[in-house]
Amino acid sequence: MTTLKLVAVSAGLSVPSSTRLLADRLTEAVRASLAGAGSGNGTGVGNGTGAGAGASAGTGVEVRVVELRELAVPIANHLVTGFPSPALGEAIDAVTEADGLIAVTPVFTASYSGLFKSFFDLIEPEALTGKPVLIGATGGTARHSLVLEHALRPLFAYLRALVVPTAVYAASEDWGGSGDPLTDTLPVRIARAGEQLARLMAGTHGAGATAGAGTAGFGAGGFDLGLGAGAGAGFGVGAGFGVGAGFGVGAGFGVGAGGGGDGAKAPVAASPFG
Repeated sequence: MTTLKLVAVSAGLSVPSSTRLLADRLTEAVRASLAGAGSGNGTGVGNGTGAGAGASAGTGVEVRVVELRELAVPIANHLVTGFPSPALGEAIDAVTEADGLIAVTPVFTASYSGLFKSFFDLIEPEALTGKPVLIGATGGTARHSLVLEHALRPLFAYLRALVVPTAVYAASEDWGGSGDPLTDTLPVRIARAGEQLARLMAGTHGAGATAGAGTAGFGAGGFDLGLGAGAGAGFGVGAGFGVGAGFGVGAGFGVGAGGGGDGAKAPVAASPFG
C-alpha cells in the first residue's frame, strides 16, 4: 500500500481554535477518501486508440499539522535575519516535501492573517509548483467568505500550486448549522473538498498507477494519435476529475473518449471529416 504525506498548516492564534478544528476536519476527510479509494479503468477509441488503468484500492496517509502560532517568533526572526530556526526549517521542509497541503487561516481585515502570509513568504517560489493544495478559512461572519477567492487562491496560483476547486469557509454559524436550500452544510463542503484533494494527490503522484501506451500511425488520409493515462486513485490532471481516466484521439478521423470510476465508456461522435 502506498503512503502519501499530507501536511495541514493552521494559522489559528487561540487555543482552542476554530481554524485548527477546520484543518483537522479537512485532514480527516482527505484521509477517509484516500483510504476508500477504489480502482477504475477507462478506454477510448477513435482511429487512434488509448487506454488507462486506475490504482489498487486504499492508500495510506501520513499526516502532520504545522501550528504557525508556535512558530510566530521564529518566523519573524527569519524574515529579518534570513536564517530559520531548526523547528521552522523542519516545518518548511515538511510543507515543501508533502504530497498534499491543506492551508487554513483566520480572516483578519478581510484577508489572510499576517502570520499566515509571513510563513508562505519564507517558502521558495518554485517549491510548491504542481503541489495539490486545499484552502480554507474561518471567520465570524459569512460575509468574509470571498477571501478564499480574492486572497488565498491567487496566492497559491502565484506559487504555481494546484488548488482544488472546492475551498472551505467556516463562519461561526456553520458549526452545527443546517444550511439552507441554496447552501451546502459545512460537513458536505468538507467532504467534497477532501475527496478532491485526495484524488489530486493520488493522481499527480501516481500512487499505484499504470499508464497505457499510446499508438500512432500515418496513413493516406491523415495522422492518428492514441494516448492513455491512469492514476492511483484514478485522477488524470489533464483530463479532469475521474477514476482511471483514459482517452484516445484520432486527428482528422474521429475522437473517442472513456472515463470514470467504473470504467464506463463515454462515446463521442466521429468527425464528419473522417
